[in-house]
Amino acid sequence: MNLREDSAARTRAALVDSGLQLAERLGLAGVSVNVLVTELGVSKGTFFHHFGNRANYLLALHREFHDRLQGEIETSIEGLAPGRDRLLAASTAYLDACLRDRGVKALLLEARAEPLITDEVSGRNAHNAALIEPDFELLGWTHPTQAARLWVGLVAEAALLELHAGHAQPSVREALWQFLDR
Repeated sequence: MNLREDSAARTRAALVDSGLQLAERLGLAGVSVNVLVTELGVSKGTFFHHFGNRANYLLALHREFHDRLQGEIETSIEGLAPGRDRLLAASTAYLDACLRDRGVKALLLEARAEPLITDEVSGRNAHNAALIEPDFELLGWTHPTQAARLWVGLVAEAALLELHAGHAQPSVREALWQFLDR
């Protein structure tokens, strides 16, 4: 990577990081191009050079949030064999991170109306379901692929319930875990 490419990558990363921070403070409506470029002290042209439009920017925020989240989940399950404990550790890491970064999670929820985000969510959910399919196979589920897809949806819904409550909901988590004790 040459100096110019390195500078461009740093600028793009700064725009995304700043957007994640603004999302925490201001929500989706507050993350306008004007606010963002003012916050970073860059021109609108810089923003549009890197993202083209707001929808592509929201997609970049979505990817960054979920890439970081994926890293946390992988760390939480490191060394765990497929099965119930691994599912619980991964799901807890997901729920805890969504609560910690509530503003970002809320922003991304609002942004799901964007077709680019909708496609990204579908793809990521399918990917995550494929990662946990071995857990359901090991647990003896008759249809592990479908069980994994449903589990991803259940955990996402639990995150939304906690997001609206503003804190962890032990009864929601306990009900979620009970699905594994069939």
